Amino acid sequence: RQRVMMQIVQELCKRPGLNKCGFDMPTIYIPNPNKPSRCVNQIEEVCRTIEKTINQTVQNTLNSLERDCELISEAITDKLGNDRRTTFENRRARCKSCFLTLLGFSVPLALLALLVLGSMSQELLEIALGPQGTEALSLYLTPIVRIFDSLSGEQQLYGCGGLVLLSFLLLIIARFSFRTHPTLSGKQKRQLQEKLEYVQDVIKTKKKKLYEEYLRQSVSDQDMDL
Repeated sequence: RQRVMMQIVQELCKRPGLNKCGFDMPTIYIPNPNKPSRCVNQIEEVCRTIEKTINQTVQNTLNSLERDCELISEAITDKLGNDRRTTFENRRARCKSCFLTLLGFSVPLALLALLVLGSMSQELLEIALGPQGTEALSLYLTPIVRIFDSLSGEQQLYGCGGLVLLSFLLLIIARFSFRTHPTLSGKQKRQLQEKLEYVQDVIKTKKKKLYEEYLRQSVSDQDMDL
């Protein structure tokens, strides 16, 4: 700060014609004991004004740096949080799509199995599934077979067509449910995390050291003035 002030004063002293611009410029010059002057030297007042401006600029810059670090950290944290939520939503959409797809294929397969098993004889079922398997299958299929047999031929046809249509609808819904949103790749997430750690651990630490150095220099300058 002292070097900056000395440079400003020297540049102003080298350009006495600046006052031609019409602004109120204080009288400043570097004192020389061998050449006394009757003009009041206002260099101390100018130096105090310059020092105050420099202090304010440094403080504003450090405060701006801290705000920028907070904004960057908040933006990266929000982006990573949004990516985690999007990943969760995509995973849930995939599970929903897989369930609907399985259900869509299960309906015609169950209908086909019902027709095939219904056309098989009792002896053939016992040979294929065994007595216990045949008994368990009959326990679950008997109510369905009774309902199916109670319908007329036209109603059975409409029922089968409705089940096939339901299967297609489930598959279409599953296809639309599988649509996912783009997410960050592992490399992108790793880069964002590294940037966040750099801002938190490096930039903020440097800002803290600069602010402490600025305070120490300000205190030492005040002691020198006293």
